[in-house]
Amino acid sequence: MVHPCGLLTRREEPVPLKSISVTLSICEFVAGVSATLNYENEEKVPLEAFFVFPMDEDSAVYSFEAMVDGKKIMAELQDKMKAHTNYENAISQGHQAFLLEEDRCSRDVFCCNVGNLHPGSKVALTLKYVQELPLEADGALRYVLPAILNPRYSLSGWSEDSCLNMKTPVVPLEDLPYTLSVVATISSQHGIERIQSNCPLSPIEYHGDDKTSAQVSLADGHKFDRDVELLVYYSEVHTPSVAVEMGKPKTDSDCLMGDPSAMVSFYPNIPEAQPPITCGEFVFLMDCSGSMQGPMSKQDKSQLRIEAAKETLILLLKSLPIGCYFNIYGFGSSYEAFFPNSVKYNQHTMEEALRRVNLMQADLGGTEILRPLKTIYGASSIPGHPLQLFVFTDGEVIDSFSVIKEVRSNSLRHRCFSFGIGEGASTSLIKGIARVAGGTSEFITGKERMQSKVLRALKRSLQPVVEDVSLSWDLPQGLSAKMLSPEQTVIFRGQRLIVYAQLTGMMPPAEATGEVCLKYILQGKSFENKVTFSLQPKLDANLTIHRLAAKSFLQTKDMGFRETPANDKKDVLKVSLECGVISSHTAFIAINKDLNKPVQRPLVRRAVPRPILMSTPVVMSSYNRSGLGKTQALGQKLKKKCRPPEEISPEMETARSSSNRTNLETRNTVFGNEHLVQLISLQKANGSWDLNEGLAVVLGMSLEDVLAALPLKFQREKL
Repeated sequence: MVHPCGLLTRREEPVPLKSISVTLSICEFVAGVSATLNYENEEKVPLEAFFVFPMDEDSAVYSFEAMVDGKKIMAELQDKMKAHTNYENAISQGHQAFLLEEDRCSRDVFCCNVGNLHPGSKVALTLKYVQELPLEADGALRYVLPAILNPRYSLSGWSEDSCLNMKTPVVPLEDLPYTLSVVATISSQHGIERIQSNCPLSPIEYHGDDKTSAQVSLADGHKFDRDVELLVYYSEVHTPSVAVEMGKPKTDSDCLMGDPSAMVSFYPNIPEAQPPITCGEFVFLMDCSGSMQGPMSKQDKSQLRIEAAKETLILLLKSLPIGCYFNIYGFGSSYEAFFPNSVKYNQHTMEEALRRVNLMQADLGGTEILRPLKTIYGASSIPGHPLQLFVFTDGEVIDSFSVIKEVRSNSLRHRCFSFGIGEGASTSLIKGIARVAGGTSEFITGKERMQSKVLRALKRSLQPVVEDVSLSWDLPQGLSAKMLSPEQTVIFRGQRLIVYAQLTGMMPPAEATGEVCLKYILQGKSFENKVTFSLQPKLDANLTIHRLAAKSFLQTKDMGFRETPANDKKDVLKVSLECGVISSHTAFIAINKDLNKPVQRPLVRRAVPRPILMSTPVVMSSYNRSGLGKTQALGQKLKKKCRPPEEISPEMETARSSSNRTNLETRNTVFGNEHLVQLISLQKANGSWDLNEGLAVVLGMSLEDVLAALPLKFQREKL
């Protein structure tokens, strides 16, 4: 018997991809990434290899190159249809060809083709991208190198041209035949407090007196079997800034890359709403498709996605303000609402909703989210209660652009807050629907930081609308600013705001400065934030700010290969090709014409296996969460028997609003997971607890000890 040589898939096919090496550079809140895919053909026949892999949808991919036998071949960004034609022609003529493209239906999936890989030959393909890093609720900057790409659901006849429909072998995480190495360099003028990761790291090396730079790498032997997450904590992250970058020499004047570009970062000090807002119609759309039965991640096998989503939803239900309206939809291949119409939030409706949430299972088939969305948008609005939509899903939908288009078409009448549940959640869908509807997105991938993310989203949904947002520039005569970012209409308290502009005209002397001012109106009051900055542009060979500005523009205009309107497609192609940033309408192609051997027979196709989280039955447990600030305060004070806990008095808890929920974003360190879940489950709609034996058991105390800790007047009332 002859056995195939090299690494094999489960179908015993050799795997030409041997390893992936990543170099990561994080400067302040921007990441620059260079990823190299190393291929080798150990078979005796020429191959055509395909690798489908995930990318964060915020990634601006601007470079693709091939290294073949010591020769570097730079790829050219072309119209996608032209690139495909050139690729097929090159293969048929016996050339080596390499193609990199963004999926036609989702911005967070890429496909790399390696054509005519001859026996014994090796090739290294390198792609480069830059991206803004999101700011987490606890002040961390979060970088994720996606690895998990779970199967995505498609309606019959839809998305037939998606690369996700390719017959790609799927293997369990532990059986992946290729390895990953990551080396990261991190720098900040404000100093680095600490770096955390969900993967084993080598010892972190800090440099500079104030730890202004650091270097870290993944521990040896790491397989690309999970999303790699880095959390970077700087000493200061809320300082506004403006960075000006020099343009590309010898570029046409009407090209975005020619003139200097500015990246403006604001952290508006928006005050708390006075009085606190307690109105709103809160609609929760819960994914109950079969894929939600899968585990959250390889590191958290005891937690199913559906259970994590239910815990997230329960925490939100317990946090709603009295007097608002709400409803819950569960969806899969079909969908169902808890109530015929949104109902007023009170103890009775909350208890009924909780009863039904606890009965939810991941048993509704495919992820068909469009139909329930249209039903929600088609319902009559409630006067005085603006619609706030919360979506919980693992995002396993192939055609994310169609969903984003539906949400955007209804963006004027609601805000959308989305939660990606588990590793592999589509960043294109989760971020996209929140961005076009003026909300925010969060990703729940493990036990840490869940309640801070959930409650941050709720607090933002309760914020009043910030109106008349504008940006004005004070620049020397002869110099003007042209906005490249879309008009900003939504700003949230505690949120970082990034905008891009092109500086056109005569640049002044090196010592000259400019000023940019952010203005907005909140509850009838005017506010403004100003930043003064140097007008001396800095040279960056990678043109990072220009690429990010182009990506910001493309995210606004590019709605997928089929959904983008004709006028917008023209703009997308122009900016994408001029700036070298890939879009759904363009693709990178590299051709090695030195290799000119006629193909004697059809190339053997080899698809590189991709990792997924296998949906296997597991034992369930709960997140470590503290629920509301009142829950945390109650636990700490009764457990430690500090001053009498007035918080548990019903008389003191009837006014339920966002203003009396303090310290929402601090993790509880007193109770274990089980106690916290039970404590939150006992909380009433108005924020109080019934002081009884059940509460005492959760607190790990006797009822007599709890009563003894109460103020004397409440002891008399209880007795």
